[in-house]
Amino acid sequence: MNKYLIVGLGNIGAEYVNTRHNIGFKILDDFAKKEQLSFANLKFGAVAEHKIKGKSVFFLKPNTYMNLSGAAVKFWMDKEKISPENIFIITDDLNLEFGTIIIKPKGTNGG
Repeated sequence: MNKYLIVGLGNIGAEYVNTRHNIGFKILDDFAKKEQLSFANLKFGAVAEHKIKGKSVFFLKPNTYMNLSGAAVKFWMDKEKISPENIFIITDDLNLEFGTIIIKPKGTNGG
């Protein structure tokens, strides 16, 4: 069965709640509310699982700071045996116009 991982990036802590860096958390929270999903605090983050058309979709809000989120993604990718092409990252990027989506297989800090 194909599995998917959707990661909403953000920074932990009350001081970051309404900042642009937490847009990934916000989008996952809004989706979870709409779909009546609950996040469980597990290793490396808050995780919810949802079935969409028979596929398992995991939603992850890493509990690491944004620059360390790769460890959380790697852990859940390995744990659930999720292929890299089935991972989607939601993050802010001031270099893009609002609503622009980029899909790419690899990246580095800032790109």
